[in-house]
Amino acid sequence: MSAPVAAREREDDPLLLDRQVCFPLYAATNLLNRLYGPVLGALGLTYPQYLVMLVLWEQQPQTVGALGARLYLDSGTLTPLLKRMEAAGLVARARDPGDERRVLITLTDKGKALRDKAVHVPETMANGYTPDNLDDLRERVRDLVSVLAQHSTRAGGSKAG
Repeated sequence: MSAPVAAREREDDPLLLDRQVCFPLYAATNLLNRLYGPVLGALGLTYPQYLVMLVLWEQQPQTVGALGARLYLDSGTLTPLLKRMEAAGLVARARDPGDERRVLITLTDKGKALRDKAVHVPETMANGYTPDNLDDLRERVRDLVSVLAQHSTRAGGSKAG
């Protein structure tokens, strides 16, 4: 009985790890989380909390639905995250007086002040990339996110709530 040809020897094999788009994205995400952890930990933030803060530092108030759409998170994930941020004194949650079904998220004074402490995070994380390299990488990844989001919508994937 002859030994099967190893998949790694067949460069056209669609199941080779090195041929996957998902794996380098997965690996990059894991590595980014490890690198961001200590930097954001010094600010008292997790990575998802940092993303929420970035959106709120851009514009507030935000509805839970708008935050979820912007961050590709469903309300089941976002609501507990926002509750923890509220308990930490970073954000306030309140019903929208114009539409009681909506919850508005605003920054507290503590949340606003944290921006000055976080301003170093992007430069710290750039780690040797030039602004042009970062811009190019960011645009390519945004293009990928756009394609994946369209595919998710067509496939009936859940929408951010």
